[in-house]
Amino acid sequence: MTDFVVGYLPLVNLVILNCGLALSQYAVLRAGVFSLATAGLASIGAYTAGILILRAGVPAPVAVLGGALTAMIVAFILSLPLARLRGVFQAIATVAMVQIILSVALYADDITGGANGLNGIPRLVGTPALVLFIGTCIYGLWCLGRGRVGAAFDTIRQDETVAVSLGISVGRYQALAFALSGVIAGATGALMACHNHSVVPEEFGFDMLTAVLAYVVLGGRQSVAGPIVGAVILSLLPEIARPLADNRMILLGTLIMLAIIYLPHGIVDSIVIARRRAASAPAAHASVPEAADGRA
Repeated sequence: MTDFVVGYLPLVNLVILNCGLALSQYAVLRAGVFSLATAGLASIGAYTAGILILRAGVPAPVAVLGGALTAMIVAFILSLPLARLRGVFQAIATVAMVQIILSVALYADDITGGANGLNGIPRLVGTPALVLFIGTCIYGLWCLGRGRVGAAFDTIRQDETVAVSLGISVGRYQALAFALSGVIAGATGALMACHNHSVVPEEFGFDMLTAVLAYVVLGGRQSVAGPIVGAVILSLLPEIARPLADNRMILLGTLIMLAIIYLPHGIVDSIVIARRRAASAPAAHASVPEAADGRA
């Protein structure tokens, strides 16, 4: 039994780290910001932590905190010019930002190690620390989502004109969403560096960018549970479908397409919407006889 648990710990850790990336993407999408910067922000956190550990010899908690704060600052600065853009233009601008960050990581050999990356990072983070991290993120985002911040995010996502008419500062709340996304992505990237022994530029390329977006699209973006469910499913599915060998990626793509077509709100949000409709249906039917009695 012990060997079984130990054997699957790497997969559990991978799922937890992917959940962190999914929550970072969720933070901006819920506020109506079409940002794809999560991979770039995670790379900033990873390289910051790796440099602090290897070059400065700082403890792992300080390195993770440094990576999170650095990514948060970059995300906040990025939010200022992006406030002028909307929709696909925001997506293109953030993809360009990711490419700039990866180019710097690739060619700044003296600092980042270039294409070889940073290697030999001690494995300073285990499963308990990852569980504590993701639990803190989930609780923090859940609390924010139930309060004024969550209501403002939802209003901005649905209609910015209405949000402005209600006195909501769109720029301020979207900057907050970017900062939240940055600190979560930066901390996740730093934990990846402390967990994987190394940081290389190719980890944070196009594959991560599309995967992180798929987590939220599949799970849903209106609740914290949505990105968690999407990340868990898409992280475990390749392992479950391993007997299909090369065809497992075809299965993965097919499932995502079917989910987008038949569950456009995501798995979790579609279930919530269906339950609300089912709960409101009896009340609507009950009101019809009462109205008929009134006319009689």
